[in-house]
Amino acid sequence: MLLAEQRRLLCDYGRRAAALGLVVGTAGNLSVRSGDLVAVTPSGVSLERLEPESCPVVDVDGRLVEGDLQPSSETPMHLAVYTATGASAVVHTHSTFGTVVATTMAELPPVHYTALLLGGTVRVAEYATYGTPELAAAVRAALKDRRAALLANHGGVTIGHDLDSAFEATRLLEWLCEVYVRAKGVGEPRVLTEEQLAAVVQRALHPPVFPRRED
Repeated sequence: MLLAEQRRLLCDYGRRAAALGLVVGTAGNLSVRSGDLVAVTPSGVSLERLEPESCPVVDVDGRLVEGDLQPSSETPMHLAVYTATGASAVVHTHSTFGTVVATTMAELPPVHYTALLLGGTVRVAEYATYGTPELAAAVRAALKDRRAALLANHGGVTIGHDLDSAFEATRLLEWLCEVYVRAKGVGEPRVLTEEQLAAVVQRALHPPVFPRRED
């Protein structure tokens, strides 16, 4: 079986996405790239019920290489992301707070410094029908220099150097969206300035060194 390990990982992380409530029903899709081949979740199958052999493999041009089921309808978006970035994995979800932000805002501002792990402000890609070249192009533009993007009235997408890093980016994106939405219920969230974010970067580059105690 081609990309056996990658297909197994799709099942593992697909079940995690369902268990965490990041997807509902057959919504959401994941993929992993290895060379010129991409393992992707199938169309019309709940992520919590995936089996490795049910995950089709396509080439980077979108031609089915192996598998009995059709690839996810969002496969064109995944392939467009791989073409435009150096990513090796893509996670697309319909998480609650991410979709709330994607339905109401043009971007998610950096209200917490961990937004830097996603590239800073998270853009919301213009709305387009799912599975279309228009959506793929909008997402590709929104992901420029970023690890995450929101899709207007739709959901979110994250990328990573492997499926674990892409999935953790998805969890962080949802957490940041939830913080913002809940903060709006209390007052107007404070947005970190470029200077404040730059200070965080410098802190990360030059962490404190604690002297070792001499006993």
